Amino acid sequence: MVLHADERTVDADLVSRLLAEQLPHLAHLRPVAVDVQGSVNVVHRLGDGLCTRLPRRREYVQDLQSEVRWLAELSPHLTLAAPEVVALGRPGQGYPFPWAVYRWVEGVPYDDGLVDDEARAARDLARFVEGLRRAGVPAGAPSGGRAPLTTLAATTGAAVQACAPELGQDGVTALSHVWEQALGAPVWDGPGVWVHADLLPFNLTVRAGALHGVLDFGSAGVGDPAADVIAAWTVFGPTGRAALRSALDVDRGTWERARGYALHQAADIVPYYRHSHPAFAAAAVRTLRRVLEPDR
Repeated sequence: MVLHADERTVDADLVSRLLAEQLPHLAHLRPVAVDVQGSVNVVHRLGDGLCTRLPRRREYVQDLQSEVRWLAELSPHLTLAAPEVVALGRPGQGYPFPWAVYRWVEGVPYDDGLVDDEARAARDLARFVEGLRRAGVPAGAPSGGRAPLTTLAATTGAAVQACAPELGQDGVTALSHVWEQALGAPVWDGPGVWVHADLLPFNLTVRAGALHGVLDFGSAGVGDPAADVIAAWTVFGPTGRAALRSALDVDRGTWERARGYALHQAADIVPYYRHSHPAFAAAAVRTLRRVLEPDR
């Protein structure tokens, strides 16, 4: 799966050669590409308990490095399973970036039909978000979340227009109205809190009918708490959305900013991944449709 014009080719043979060269104690494990690949890293399983993650592009290297740097400090505060760094790799075998080996987080990517109780899943995710927010903010912590909504207006407007093939002109008009409402939300000016900042279904795992794990902390940092309320639309339908809002006690301004961020992110995803990653684009279209649903 090639997602970006400038990404590096990563296959099982490359992973095997890197392991043999740099981590020979793991070289006996056969890399197997996972069924659901992310847009930032190429992931291969190693046996039952490990996996490798190799950045697709140079600009994603900093995400891997940030994740490696901060996961250990955040882990004690997390209420759901999360990746654990096992070993670090360096450039080699023609691959120019650092890479890493992680413990495998059990489960399958989140889907509405896999959870027994959406409201419970939303409350479980709220507890995860609250735990993350309680983590201390040391000097040097990275910024997290996105820029103020007003700085994203031009690009978001264009992205919404580009979603017409999926949503029709009526959908585009409705989304433009929601976006204008979001731009009127109060600007966040409170103290920074840790946010995951990428709570999408592909970054959540389900096991035995319940939410089990959270993946990909490359975007985690300190910023507007609205960055993690996007899950109300990216992950959940009306029942879970209401449960998440109640569990996190989200004020109106944060709710509207979060809706704006969910819209912005999804509108960017749809045209970019329409052909290269249809499943990712389809999930974003679903988010946009949910953004248009009235609040309960």
